[in-house]
Amino acid sequence: MTGPLAEYERRLAARRARIVELERTHVLVSNCRLLAAGAGAVLLWLAFARAVLSPAWVLLPGLVFAALAVFHARLLNRMERARRAEQTYTRGIERLQDRWTGTGRDGARFLEDHPYARDLDLFGPSSVFELLNTTRTEAGEATLSEWLRAGAPLDEVRARQAAVDELRPMLDFREDVVVLAAESHVGRTGPLAAWAAAPPDAFPAVLAPMFASCAVLAAVLAALSYTGFVASGWVVAWVFAETGVAAIWNRRLHHVLHAIETPDHDLLLLADLLARLEREPFSTPRLTALRQALVTDGVLPSRRIASLRSLVTWADSAHNLMFAPFAYVLLVRPQVALAISRWRREYGPAVADWLRVVGEVEALSALATFAYEHPADPFPELSAEGPVFEAEGLGHPLIPGASAVRNNVRLGGVDPAGPSVFVVSGSNMSGKSTLLRSVGVNVVLALAGAPVRAVRLRLSPLVLGATLRIEDSLHEGRSRFYAEILRIRTIVETARGPVPLLFLLDEILHGTNSYDRRIGAEGIVRALVKLGAVGLVSTHDLALTELPATLGGVAINMHFEDRLEGGRMVFDYRMRPGVVEHSNALALMRAIGLDV
Repeated sequence: MTGPLAEYERRLAARRARIVELERTHVLVSNCRLLAAGAGAVLLWLAFARAVLSPAWVLLPGLVFAALAVFHARLLNRMERARRAEQTYTRGIERLQDRWTGTGRDGARFLEDHPYARDLDLFGPSSVFELLNTTRTEAGEATLSEWLRAGAPLDEVRARQAAVDELRPMLDFREDVVVLAAESHVGRTGPLAAWAAAPPDAFPAVLAPMFASCAVLAAVLAALSYTGFVASGWVVAWVFAETGVAAIWNRRLHHVLHAIETPDHDLLLLADLLARLEREPFSTPRLTALRQALVTDGVLPSRRIASLRSLVTWADSAHNLMFAPFAYVLLVRPQVALAISRWRREYGPAVADWLRVVGEVEALSALATFAYEHPADPFPELSAEGPVFEAEGLGHPLIPGASAVRNNVRLGGVDPAGPSVFVVSGSNMSGKSTLLRSVGVNVVLALAGAPVRAVRLRLSPLVLGATLRIEDSLHEGRSRFYAEILRIRTIVETARGPVPLLFLLDEILHGTNSYDRRIGAEGIVRALVKLGAVGLVSTHDLALTELPATLGGVAINMHFEDRLEGGRMVFDYRMRPGVVEHSNALALMRAIGLDV
């Protein structure tokens, strides 16, 4: 099988060759259009200035120019899509070569009001979200962020895993999703969703047949006037009468037509993406259900959108100078406005389902891309009995594979039961915080339905609580220590919930003295364990390594080591049983030239 990097490079070369071919055609068509326009100008001069040709000859270059214009527009669209496909594989190669940071949307707006997203680098620059995010619509980004912000029930996780596994080898489909979702303005699904969800304008049921009857009668009177059966004054009088009636509703009808302008454009661009989803023969239950959710009363959304586009086209045609008088007499715009209002009333609620499906398919495709690009990363084993977190060869997905050091972590479980708490000691920069983040991020990935960075991972439903990034606040008058104990209080309250907690307490209570710190840490960890939680506590304060002895065997000591070689600190980042035997603080200070 071809590896991800080789396959991406092959596809990138093919897309670039396609772009070169399309650009050649683009130049050729542009020149042909110029020739057709020049020929038309010459024929116009010969027909009207010199009167040596029939004016009918002018139609030929005009028809050729029109046909070339239509073909050229489609060609430019294909070129734009080819360029977006090129960008898709360029960014994929950057991810595989660990050059992806700062190249995509990082979802920083999703950081707000989340208990541990900042601790685990879920969103923001160089984040998990930026690594995973291949979505292009607001709906897709929102769905992916929701999956990262909160773990799903096990049945939902299994359904996502199966869908991701089906999408993993479907490179052509995933490319189409990215390319079509990136159409101009289609990413802006917010206004479209707001238009569809807003209550439609209420009009009397009799208004539509009344306007239709008025238009029919106007047409009949015009025909009778043309044949001489009635005077033309009757037609003029009737036109004044019907337009006077329509004027009563003119403001509200204009509002309907004005409100559809942006949503219509976005729906039209979304139609190609929906049509692509409609024709894909999915096999897994989740993807099949998503495709079926697109159907409304047995009709696919692409056809519904086509009917709305037809209505908007009729409304726009009323501005055409040649058609405008007929549209005015036949009340085309009022009738179209009523039809659009009726469309929104009948199918507006379905638009939310269409956007939901697009968002979920994009999110699943993003996870499938991650799975394809990391074939060694397995899906986790899911256990209904917990709490349990058992990982072999655990790593961090944001650390390049060539430099990542894997560790084993086993918490909770039965037969035999593992410890509930790791007390991880070690010197500064030895890898304690990275281990805690590795555990937390892999829980997030696992319960989102994604593969995990481990040789093997088995876990139960878990909620996370973390204190890896605690900041003081001058504005709120809070010290770091006060902010930390407030966060710990929230974590303890979370542990009282129905889902077991996995806590990640980094350098716990390091803002106070060693005596208070030891007593406080013991009380906090004891309370969490009593509530059924499992987790890790990191520290470089060796006094806290006494916790396992005081907690009655539910905790064990683990540590990271370092050594000084040639005046610099060397770390192997491997976790070992027991307590660290020395500190590197003084050595680090001396290594950078401080006289201590």
